[in-house]
Amino acid sequence: KEPAATIVEMLKDVSSCEGEDAVFECRLSQETTQDAQWFLGDVPLQSNEMNEIRVQGTRHTLILRKVTLEDSGPISFRVGQHSSAA
Repeated sequence: KEPAATIVEMLKDVSSCEGEDAVFECRLSQETTQDAQWFLGDVPLQSNEMNEIRVQGTRHTLILRKVTLEDSGPISFRVGQHSSAA
């Protein structure tokens, strides 16, 4: 069983204007097959035309496209027992 990945680079708060993209990045201690999940408030986010979720090695990126006022709120990233919020 692989050791649990931990978050080594936490999320940073992002401010953006309406219509711009907001980019959030988190870095893990290792590449992992564990479920990693992004949330806006309590809502789990999926990759779709409004949100792009990327994984490049240990770097996990969330891009919220053309944000609106309704998109404001806490963004969090969770993997295993670890989480980070902005």
